[in-house]
Amino acid sequence: MTVRGALVGEEDLVVEGRVEGTIQIAGHLVVADGGYVESDVEAESADIHGQVAGDVAAASTITLHPGAHVTGNLRAPRIVIDDGAHFHGSVDMDVDLPEGLARVRPR
Repeated sequence: MTVRGALVGEEDLVVEGRVEGTIQIAGHLVVADGGYVESDVEAESADIHGQVAGDVAAASTITLHPGAHVTGNLRAPRIVIDDGAHFHGSVDMDVDLPEGLARVRPR
């Protein structure tokens, strides 16, 4: 399945197909093995097992798991890049979060 357009929500999201557009969720994002995201992402946290082409911003943690392929910039207070993950971009861990994410950030 391919979704084109903006995905906005308050719940968790698991991407097992393809998303082309923007993703803004206040919950946890999982890009499953075989999933492909071609967009910028804003989420509470993100676990990436598949592919992302775009910037990823999270209020808490971004984790790139073995086999993940990410081309884009990562912005979060905590970033984990596991051995076997492929990453091309920059890392920013001292971030001012977008207003919508700042309100859900754990204290």
